[in-house]
Amino acid sequence: MYCDFFGFSEKPFTITPNPHFVFLSSIHREAFARLLYGVDSHAGFIALTGEVGTGKTTMLRTLLTQLDPEKYTSALIFNPCMSGEQLLASICREFGIATDEHNRCGYLDALNRFLIDQNCRGRTVVLVIDEAQNLEPDVLEQVRMISNLETERDKLIQIILAGQPELNSVLRRHDLRQLNQRITVRCRLTPMKLEETTQYINHRLKISGSRLPDIFSRAAIKRIFRFSYGTPRLINVVCEQALVMAWTRETRSVSPSIAAEVIAELQAVDDCRGLWYRILHWLFAGKGP
Repeated sequence: MYCDFFGFSEKPFTITPNPHFVFLSSIHREAFARLLYGVDSHAGFIALTGEVGTGKTTMLRTLLTQLDPEKYTSALIFNPCMSGEQLLASICREFGIATDEHNRCGYLDALNRFLIDQNCRGRTVVLVIDEAQNLEPDVLEQVRMISNLETERDKLIQIILAGQPELNSVLRRHDLRQLNQRITVRCRLTPMKLEETTQYINHRLKISGSRLPDIFSRAAIKRIFRFSYGTPRLINVVCEQALVMAWTRETRSVSPSIAAEVIAELQAVDDCRGLWYRILHWLFAGKGP
């Protein structure tokens, strides 16, 4: 594989969220600081939004690894496409809470007892719900009800809602105004600039154990940036395929031409997907493209 060819200890550009590779651009660093502040200050509700592939899940996983296990109890809900009762059951399961009654009231009672016990122990409970834009309004209202579990002085649970920009539109619904008003800390991730894209690529190469200088030429990085607009996931996809192409050609550097070929192939795939979408739409709708 190309890892041996380039001297990597592991693949540098996988798209799986991995805190080991986390790179904090100026935008990511500010968002991360706000997340930490919200959790430490017991803000109650925190919202993190960003376009697809901007690094939300990686940041969330990094945050959870940074929390002292002696002081924090945390859980991550990654697939929120469920009913309110199913969400409560999932939350209890992630926190390891045993319940006598497997219904909404039973889950809430068990969760309340758990939160009070954690509070008495001086521990902060953090719940992260990723892809929260997929939650139905009634389920989000259930999340708000969970936040009502509090003492006279403090919130018993810190809830981070993370999702794509559509989450903001959902929260602006009139029937969710109480929840929207309770979000006191808001963070937004945006794509990186060219210089940060360069730093990002070199950072991941370094973490992977590379000792070769300038594997990606400056001109190649510029092409990758123009294609990806500084979105980490797209950068990873292009860089991974570029390394494979360089390996097959037995060259230890990614030239602008290699980057351009990879990008052209990816764009061709996207065009084909678009064509198939139009064909399928035509077949099912009974209309021509």
